[in-house]
Amino acid sequence: MEESGTDARVERLPASIDELQEALAAQHYVADRSIAVSSFLALKLGRPLFLEGEAGVGKTEVAKALAAALGAELIRLQCYEGLDVGHAVYEWDYARQLLEIRLLEAAHALERPPDDAAAEDAVAPARAHLFSETFLLKRPLLRALESAGERPTVLLIDEIDRADEEFEGYLLELLSDFQITIPELGTIRATTPPIVILTSNRTREVHDALKRRCLYLWIPYPDFDKELRIIEARMPQAARQLAEQVASFIQELRQVELYKVPGVSETLDWVAALVALDRDRLDQGIVDETIGLLLKYQEDVQAVRGARAGEVLARALARGARQSGATSRG
Repeated sequence: MEESGTDARVERLPASIDELQEALAAQHYVADRSIAVSSFLALKLGRPLFLEGEAGVGKTEVAKALAAALGAELIRLQCYEGLDVGHAVYEWDYARQLLEIRLLEAAHALERPPDDAAAEDAVAPARAHLFSETFLLKRPLLRALESAGERPTVLLIDEIDRADEEFEGYLLELLSDFQITIPELGTIRATTPPIVILTSNRTREVHDALKRRCLYLWIPYPDFDKELRIIEARMPQAARQLAEQVASFIQELRQVELYKVPGVSETLDWVAALVALDRDRLDQGIVDETIGLLLKYQEDVQAVRGARAGEVLARALARGARQSGATSRG
């Protein structure tokens, strides 16, 4: 790793954890202290940051907000089962190579080299040309390593738990040395290492060898205060009473035994829908009508809609009253 690249990135870092927290807040991302500390250390130490937690708690948004706060380019690799090097790192443009071969064959046929040795000498440079960067299709990981411009680069490797274990193994060289090896071209090393963030929904365990190369943070579902701040930051057009009642309702709903409890993304979708319906408070009717925005499985919708939703709403309104009372006393 070249020192000049490291120095260039350090100059762009926020000077403190508080400054980073403020920069994220300016991007409407509510970062609690643990997220701010982990992100700051990842930047300061040049280490990848591994974020784990349930789906919808805001892991991907950390990378997006951080890139925006730093004025960095965001390069995202969405992982999935069967992801391979050809889709993640690079592959050769075989169609263009084949066309080039046809053109070279036609040109050499016209030139008619005098003997086999001369013909071999004539095509050798062409072979090298076929496996040059001209015919290289650069995928997210390679693009991130080569992005050494005026702005830093944030590389988001999203939902790594969806990829196969073999792909995890391939990432070890990248995360350790910020380099990858292409057999036809050799080793490509980052001049300015990207800021790497990996996320996992923990659908399977990620290997320890990969985690050891990263700083680790578990992101839980937010508590009432944080969820309310998120709603206010992302949906400022929502009435304060509605925001408080939604935050309370979500907190109570997460206590119900469900196949999949709602995350922050579902909370924001619900608030957006309620605002679109000109609602400034919750009632049984609107909860029943819009519960499908919160719960993504029919079994959960059937289990909650009706009497159960009424019970959850009653507890939420009682919670909200207690919160308001505590705030006024404070």
